[in-house]
Amino acid sequence: MRVSVGEAALVYRGCIIPEGLHYDVERDVWVRFEDESAVLGMTDPAQTRAGKLVAIRFKRVGATVPKGRALATIESGKWVGPFPAPFTCEILETNQAGFERDILLANKDPYGEGWLVRVRPLDRAELTSLVTGEEALRRYRARIDELDVSCFRCAK
Repeated sequence: MRVSVGEAALVYRGCIIPEGLHYDVERDVWVRFEDESAVLGMTDPAQTRAGKLVAIRFKRVGATVPKGRALATIESGKWVGPFPAPFTCEILETNQAGFERDILLANKDPYGEGWLVRVRPLDRAELTSLVTGEEALRRYRARIDELDVSCFRCAK
C-alpha cells in the first residue's frame, strides 16, 4: 500500500490510518482535500471488512449527492453496500478506469491508486464533522477494537 514517504500513519492491528487525511470514521471514508476538490476512498479497515471487491458502480459525473447518500455501490464476495458521501458534493471524476484495469485497487492500495471519487464539496458547514490528526487516530483505534478488525491487503 502506498503511503507517501515521510507521511506519518497509525498502524494498529495491521490497519494503516495516515495522519494527513481527514476521516468520516462512522462511514469509513477518507478525504484528501486538493484545492477546491476532495479525493475520497475507503479506509483500510473498510476494505478489510468488505473483502475482495468484485464490482463497483459509480454515480455519474456531475451528479449532486447529499451527505450520507451513495457515491458508488460496492460489491464484494461477502457484502454489497454504498460508498457514502461524507458531505454534500458534486462528483467531478470517478476512478472507474482504474477499477476496470484492476478491481482490487482499493484492497491493495486504499489510500493511493484505490481512490474512488473526486468531488466538489457543496456545504462547507458539513466539513466540520470530519476528523484528522490525533482525534482521527483515537477514534479509529477504538473502532478497530470495537469491530475486532485485523487488516490485510490483497496481494493479487
